[in-house]
Amino acid sequence: MIEAAEMEKILAAYDQKKISIGTLGSHSSLNIFKGSKEEGFRTVCICKEKDVIMYKKFPLVDELIIVKDFTELLNPQLQEKLRKLNTILIPHGSFTAYLSTEEIQNNLMVPMFGNRKLLDWEANRKSQEEWLRQAGLRLPMTFKTPEDIDRLVIAKLQGAKGGKGYFLANSPKAFYKKFKEMVKRGLLQEDDVGKVHLQEYALGVNVYPSYFSSIIKDDVELLAMDRRYESAVDSIGKIPATQQIDIDVNPTYTVVGNFPIVLRESILPEIMRMGDNVHKKARELAPPGIIGPFCLETVITDDLKIFTFEISARIVAGTNVGIGTSPYAYLRYGENMYMGRRIAVEIKDAIKQKRLHEIAI
Repeated sequence: MIEAAEMEKILAAYDQKKISIGTLGSHSSLNIFKGSKEEGFRTVCICKEKDVIMYKKFPLVDELIIVKDFTELLNPQLQEKLRKLNTILIPHGSFTAYLSTEEIQNNLMVPMFGNRKLLDWEANRKSQEEWLRQAGLRLPMTFKTPEDIDRLVIAKLQGAKGGKGYFLANSPKAFYKKFKEMVKRGLLQEDDVGKVHLQEYALGVNVYPSYFSSIIKDDVELLAMDRRYESAVDSIGKIPATQQIDIDVNPTYTVVGNFPIVLRESILPEIMRMGDNVHKKARELAPPGIIGPFCLETVITDDLKIFTFEISARIVAGTNVGIGTSPYAYLRYGENMYMGRRIAVEIKDAIKQKRLHEIAI
């Protein structure tokens, strides 16, 4: 693990009047870059050639670094270039999808807005459950092996996969049948069978509240709320039930987009308490706790019980729906506040208070 003192030494060499904000060119990069530009920062994008068009159409990037693969972020020469640009990296889902937790913790010698110690808790679903249960949240039941399945479960892989290869099963037989189908379709591999996380399927509405944990203000803010649009599970309803049976369809949960949702106000106090409690527990598990954005992935049942099935201790793509328009950010800050900009505001405040080393570690 890179020690905090090492990162503080790197930050000390930065020209803090010329800080740039950088990230990988995918996931929520436009959100991050727009917010950074609005707060007066220069922006740095590590991007694949095929995606350059996006940053030409949306000219939000000052320094475009082309790579063949995102793993090149671990290249010492590239990291040296980022340090010369006084770059603070903002992690998002592609960081953990393309780089291992160990690589980020041990080999990424560029200041990162976030707590690297929490990556171990986020990346492992059993550790996530322990964290969330200790925070007092309600979780669906989990099953150790496919043979234990005695009710409807959702099967998922570890890490940020965007729903790829997820499927439902209600028995051991159904699990192995659907698992083999996913392997044939190239969505899973044979050796994934022992890595699949089996979680009781809670019937209700999926809601994804996004929070911002401010180290500078010592507060947790509710800034955004979304739902996911998943293929092909969200389109299966267009097929009559009799034809679904005939074609024996096995839908996936690959996320293709997000849309906003505004909750009943009576549910908000509990949602806010959940965010506070998760951060309080994170401070105990890995001080100083969550730095910046995090999201709880929940299901709200018809009797208004809230089940939490996952946490992302970083910005999630669902906050993209709130760029410039999030009602929860508006209620707190007024017009034109959203997650990407809130990150930039925190960094700006940290620079002013000479506390950048507390949030870029």
